[in-house]
Order: sequence, then C-alpha cells, then structure tokens
Amino acid sequence: MTFPNPASLYLLLSFLIFSSLLHRPTFAIKKLESYVVYLGAHSHGTEVSSIDLDQVTESHYEFLGSFLGRNKAKDAIFYSYTRHINGFAATLEDEAAARIARHPKVVSIFLNQGRKLHTTRSWDFLELENDGIIHSSSIWKKARFGEDTIIGNLDTGVWPESKSFSDEEMGPIPPKWKGICQNSTDANFRCNRKLIGARYFNKGYAAAAGPLNSSFNSPRDTEGHGSHTLSTAGGNFVTSANIFGFGNGTAKGGSPKARVAAYKVCWPPITGNECFDADILAAFDMAIHDGVDVLSVSLGGDPTPFFNDSVAIGSFHAVNHGIAVICSAGNSGPDDGTVSNLSPWQITVGASTMDRQFPSYVVLGNKMRFKGESLSTKALPNKKFFPMISAADAKSANASAADAIRCKAGSLDPLKVKGKILVCLRGDNARVDKGQQAALAGAVGMILANDAPSGNEILADPHVLPASHVNFTDGVAIFSYVNHTRSSMACITPPTTQLATKPAPFMAAFSSKGPNTITPEILKPDITAPGVSVIAAYTGAQGPTNQDFDKRRVLFNSVSGTSMSCPHISGVVGLLKTLYPSWSPAAIRSAIMTTAKIQDNIKEPLINASYFKATPFSYGAGHVQPNRAMDPGLVYDLAPDDYLNFLCTLGYNQTQITIFSESPYTCRNPISLANFNYPSITVPNLNGSVTVTRTVKNVGSPGTYRVRVQNPDGVSVSVKPESLKFKKVGEEKSFKVTMKVEEAYKASRGYVFGQLTWADGKHYVRSPIVVKAF
Repeated sequence: MTFPNPASLYLLLSFLIFSSLLHRPTFAIKKLESYVVYLGAHSHGTEVSSIDLDQVTESHYEFLGSFLGRNKAKDAIFYSYTRHINGFAATLEDEAAARIARHPKVVSIFLNQGRKLHTTRSWDFLELENDGIIHSSSIWKKARFGEDTIIGNLDTGVWPESKSFSDEEMGPIPPKWKGICQNSTDANFRCNRKLIGARYFNKGYAAAAGPLNSSFNSPRDTEGHGSHTLSTAGGNFVTSANIFGFGNGTAKGGSPKARVAAYKVCWPPITGNECFDADILAAFDMAIHDGVDVLSVSLGGDPTPFFNDSVAIGSFHAVNHGIAVICSAGNSGPDDGTVSNLSPWQITVGASTMDRQFPSYVVLGNKMRFKGESLSTKALPNKKFFPMISAADAKSANASAADAIRCKAGSLDPLKVKGKILVCLRGDNARVDKGQQAALAGAVGMILANDAPSGNEILADPHVLPASHVNFTDGVAIFSYVNHTRSSMACITPPTTQLATKPAPFMAAFSSKGPNTITPEILKPDITAPGVSVIAAYTGAQGPTNQDFDKRRVLFNSVSGTSMSCPHISGVVGLLKTLYPSWSPAAIRSAIMTTAKIQDNIKEPLINASYFKATPFSYGAGHVQPNRAMDPGLVYDLAPDDYLNFLCTLGYNQTQITIFSESPYTCRNPISLANFNYPSITVPNLNGSVTVTRTVKNVGSPGTYRVRVQNPDGVSVSVKPESLKFKKVGEEKSFKVTMKVEEAYKASRGYVFGQLTWADGKHYVRSPIVVKAF
C-alpha cells in the first residue's frame, strides 16, 4: 500500500473543507454564515490612491454580484481587503459559498472562525527586567535599543496611559509611518511618539456575536493581554515596576526604544474564541500599509492548511513586504503534534521558564516542606498551622468528587471548608477561580497541586487568599498526607522574590509541541523564550486575575503563556531590524535560531516540566540568546520566491502561484521540502538514505567554518564539504548532508534528534536535525 505525499495530503485537506458544502442534500435548510473569500494579492505598485482602493472594493462587489446580484453583494460584504491582501469577508449561504469556491479566481474560501489568545491566565490547559532576558548593554546601545523600528501587535488593544508607552525622550515619529490613532469614540485615548498608532477591527466579531454597542469602537485594551504583550515586545523603561511589590525592578521591552502600534482584533470570548479571521486579515492588510517592521501575533487556532488560516495568509503578505511576523506556538502542550502557526514564513515561539521565582512554602504538620509559588496579596499568620482538607472530601451534597477536587463553583460545602486550608487539583477551571471558590467557602488558604500533565510547571498567580501552587510530585505527597492523617495540619508562608533559580530555563508544560502536522518537513516551533510568570504592563480596566470578582487594579501583571514568549522574540527581532535593516525576515529568524542554547544554567540539557530531557519538538532550535543572535556569523536565508517555490512543491498550480506573487511567476522543477533552506533539518520519512542541501550566507568577518555533527540515534550523518571558507560579507556557500539509517535502527523508535554546527572558533551556527525512518 502506498501513502500520499505531504503535498497530496495538503491538497486533499483543502478539498475536503468544502466537500460537505458541495454535496449538501437539496432539502438542507439554507444557513447564513460569515466567510472569508481569499483572492491572493494586489499589484497596486508603489503609489496607491483612494480611487484605486475604491476600485478594488467595486471589483469585489462585481465578483460577488455575479453570484448574488449586485445589491445583495453590497449588503453581504462587510470587509473589502484593498491594500495588499486581495479578498473580502461576507455573509453567505452555504450554497453560494460552495459555488464561489469553484471559481478559478478564488484561492480559498473559509468560514470566519474564531481563534484564541495564547495565555494560561484564565484557563488551564524578572531577572529584574520584565523581558526575562539579559542583554549586553553594549550590544543594546549598538542597536539603539530598537530605535525607529516599528513593532505592531495584533491583540486586545492597548492601555495608552501605561508608563510603558510613555514617549519621554523619544524623537519625531518616523516619516514612513502612515498609520492613525483611531480614537473618535474614546476621547481619552491618546497616541504619542512612542505609541504611534492604534486601530480596531470588529466586523468579523460582530458577524458572529451580533450587533455591537459603541463601547466596542475603540482600540483600548480592556482585557490586559494586548498591553502585556506589546510592552514585552517594545515597552519603554519603567523604574520600580512590580506586582504587589514582587519582582520589583526596571521594566522594559525587548526593544525599549521601538515605536509601537496596536491592532485590536480580539474581543470577549464567544464559545471560547476571541479573535476572528475576518478581523485578523483586515488588521494584517492595514498594518502592512501603515509601515510596521515587525508584527507580533500572540494568537492562533488549530493547525489548518495555510491558505485557510488568516494568520498564515496575513503573515505571507507581510513577509513578502519585508515584515517579520512572530507567532505563538500555542498552549495545548504537553501532547505531541499540538503546535500551531506552522507556515515557514512565520517565526513560531514556544514557552520556557526564566531564572526567577516567587516561592511560597507549604509546611505540613509532619515537618515536610514543599516549595510552591504564588503572588498572593494576603498571608496567614506567621508560622501558624491550620487544619487541612482535601477538596474531594469537602464536596457539597449535589457535587461530584471530580468537580470538588478541582474546586469548581458550587462544588464545595462551606461547613466542611470553613477555617481550613483546602487542597485543590489543577485542571479545567481557572487557577485563580479555584482560590476564589475556596475563599467563598470559608477556607483560610489554598494549596493548588498540579495534575500529572502539568508536571513540575508551577505558576505564580495573584490569588485572592493565601495560596501556594505546588508541582505534581509534591502534590501527590500532600494529598497522601491529608488523606492518611486524622488531624492533618499545614501552614503557608508568604511569597517572596527569588532570583538566579536553578535549573532554568526549562520548558513549560502548556507549551505546544511538534511535529508539524501540515508540513512535517518544517520543524515547529522554531525557538523558545520566557513565557512563565512574565511581568509586563497591564490594563486599568481589569483586575490581575481577569475575574469579575477581582476589584484590584495593577499597573503591571504576571502572566504566563506562549502569548508572553512570542513578544520576547518580537523585541529581539526589533533590535536586529535596527542593527541590520537590510536583513530579510528569514535571515533574522536564522540568526535567532542558530545561536540559541539547548542547555540550562547548570550546563545540563534543557528539560521539560516532567524533568525529562526535552527535544526540538518542544524548543525548536533552543532557548533564545539575543546577544549571540546579533553576531550569528552565518545565516540560512530565504527570499519571497523561495516561499513561492515552497507553494509549488505543495501542489499549487501556475495560476494560483501568480495570484500569490503579485506578478507572473513560473514554477520551476518542484524542490524537495527537505531541501528548503530552513535553519533546521527535518526528514520525517527517511527510507534508507537521503541527501539534503543547504546554503549559508556569511554576515560576519572572513573566516573558515568547520562542521561538527551529533548523529541522531541509529542514523549516520555525513557533510560535504566539511569546511567552508568565506572571504567577504554576503558570500554564499552550499553543502550537502547525507543521512543513512543504520542496521540496528528500528522504525518503532519514532523520531530521533541530532545537530549540525558550523564553527570558526568564534561563531557556532547550530541547526537541529530531526529524523524519522520507516
């Protein structure tokens, strides 16, 4: 039996999306849905007038009018993408959508679906600077702290009053900027020379939610996520930043002198989704027009073919205009194959810890002591012990033990809980909500114990009662004690700030993992960065837990998720953009990936939250090292045409490629995806032996690089040539890597991992090798 290759699978998936539409029975009830109709790219040229844009909108009316009639078409379209992305969003019946899908001008048509923010704050699934990365001040100054780089952020908006967006000591706004401050309905919203633009996009959301009131017509961040991510990427220096006194220090973004712009595309959740495709595409189209250099996108959805994915489409157009796009890997770990934002033109970021914790100790009556974490603002009396109870034993009469042990609303009996420390299990509902339920039931404190999938990942949350979050192993011991001790007792110490903790970093359990389920020849995620207990700016419209019961307000908040790790990389990209303005997005990604580290601060391999050795499916090329990324030596570069060749290989035809390319383009002989010039080497179907090719470009001083290889288990790797001599900047050299399955290798072992490094004594240009034989 033969299996289809990845290109065939990709086309099959694209076809199946509409198979149900094309074969609906004639008696099916007609249903209106909102769709995105993607038509490729515009070819406006350098100067675009309002007349040109109006003509594009008119062409969309004419196109849809050929299916519905002109008047119905004008009523149906609620977005016309006119600047760089060609397409529209409209409310359509299924039958009309199916007919449109067959039109040769249509690249894809897909439902205007919702996507999620990648934060763990609401749901379970500083060093003294808030970016969580130590930078050399000399290199930062050489890069002018990212000065005049413009970082855009697709998110929940921005809180402009935050000191992180102060324009103190900022010069004039760069003349290339074309954006606006869309504040006509919010008189108190102000942009400045730091926060140079803000827009909102809510028509796609309204198509799902129904009519919106005027409060939605503002780019103001009322949720906190957008301010947190944007300040992590490009927030200005703020002294004495902290949350409730914890983690006190100078807050700064990765590019603290960059200009920033907010594109609000995410709104209150509808069935768990917050950010809708139609709005995301509109924001990408406008951000490219406005003149951003970097786009930070801390959101995503389930893996889907690239051109049925608004983030992949928008990123494709942005990268074609030289804009680097950084995306979150997702928070669906620790399962394999959960990573999202999979296209090779995106930089996809996993989440790992930093060497700062907020320890709060649990001491049991038997003298056992466990280190947890917390940001609780309330504390128990010093060294005073209180009775303990397992939440499962504190269930109310009508609740299940499964709900009670997770401390869900209505599951706890106050008569059993009052005056005790309650032990709750992580999972399902928000961690901070468990504490609120414990407090409402009369508990004096809470111990939050990890479930098995969460392993040793513990998060510092601003609980509303004295609380400590402990890891799985310690949680088992605590539950054992309380379940087998007649008069169990415990005390919880107040949290403190602890620096230089070890081991660090290690992978967060929530961080989504590879392999890439769309094109397994491309390793995702690409990189990992701090995403646990990150302190950054926040909104004044919400409490730190984002729960209705929380009336507290903070200027800075501690939040976790790949939403938080993504803007770390965005900030590093901003520095590189300032330092090397001519570098392509691919060269910047390569510099970040090939200089990353795969050891922690005790010189051991990076581990996951279960304390097992992590793999590139968790961390990609490794944990980011910004200082080294600014002098990578060699880079693996890609141009827009390389992405078009990539699409050719996936099976797109001549007409479709021309639609993407904005100008005529001829597919050459399709390349093997294994030869795509990515900074990692992935072969998911090695049969016997294979040879792949890569090309590196010298971006450093002249020198000779020699190769070093760490073979994956059961696979021999040879490289020819074994040395590369570069005489000048910009010189390119190619090499071949041959991988061969050894006799002792058994296919049942699954993926194996190695690495290839080019070194000249100063630079170490490392690429992960990922192989699966069959």
